Amino acid sequence: MSDGLIDAPTSMIFGGVAVLGVAAALVGARRDLDDRTAPMAGLVAAFVFATQMINFPILPGVSGHLLGGALAAILAGPWVGALCVSIVLVVQALVFADGGLTALGANITNMAFIGLLAGFAVAVALRRFATRGRYGLAAVAFLAAFVNTVVASLGFVLEFAIGGDPAFSLGAVTGTMLGLHALIGIGEGVITALTVTAVAASRPDLVYLLRGTARPLELRDSPVAAPERSAS
Repeated sequence: MSDGLIDAPTSMIFGGVAVLGVAAALVGARRDLDDRTAPMAGLVAAFVFATQMINFPILPGVSGHLLGGALAAILAGPWVGALCVSIVLVVQALVFADGGLTALGANITNMAFIGLLAGFAVAVALRRFATRGRYGLAAVAFLAAFVNTVVASLGFVLEFAIGGDPAFSLGAVTGTMLGLHALIGIGEGVITALTVTAVAASRPDLVYLLRGTARPLELRDSPVAAPERSAS
């Protein structure tokens, strides 16, 4: 969202929420980042940045685009993923004027926390299906990304209900946001499913959601899953 869509007190409230969220993510990310996962976090941030640069207008001052929150959380974990999305949003606002500075806190709250955590919660709840094979992982990734996108749009509806222009019908705003973001969620789900399964096919150990599984995903779908037996 751009500047002026919500009033100053609401912007300040959600700016504070974003600051607290980023602080919590920094603490949580310290447990997840190491020499192996740090490069993945960088790649995730770059991918999210590229996908978010493609956007289109939905309402005056509001654009729709892919979010990448569920993708970031599934691959790098919720805390690292939240930091990746937050950094992308800050760079877009400061360097590319994509998203208002006064609305930055609300944008981070919606995309890096509300939507991302909702999508990751879905992925965790369905984790047992994700570990059964590539198709299960693809389905879980798709659903998580779809939920992430729709729930993030509801964050905007909440903020607009608190501090938006009363001249606009809240029902119309809600219907427009949900309808269009449901369509965006389908595209995001497909991209997330393809990306996550591609990474898992070669390096399942780098997929955060699959950590701790008893049998790696690549072995479950491989014809050489069984260990070789000794001839003796």
